[in-house]
Amino acid sequence: MAPQALLPILLLCVLLLQVQGGPHNRHRRILPKIRACEKRPSIRHCHRLCEYHQECQANNVCCSTFCGNVCMSLL
Repeated sequence: MAPQALLPILLLCVLLLQVQGGPHNRHRRILPKIRACEKRPSIRHCHRLCEYHQECQANNVCCSTFCGNVCMSLL
């Protein structure tokens, strides 16, 4: 293959990779950090595990406890 053809092919490959992946930070959602629970949870709360706030029902928040991250009521 001629050396003049290698550069355009390499440039095309780089451009295709950029178009395929795109800038990743454009579509990232900023999730609030999970903080320690303000109230002391009971053992029954340990069955409602969560990873982020959207997994919890309304008026509940995902917070960190001794048994992991759980959904607890804000009220």
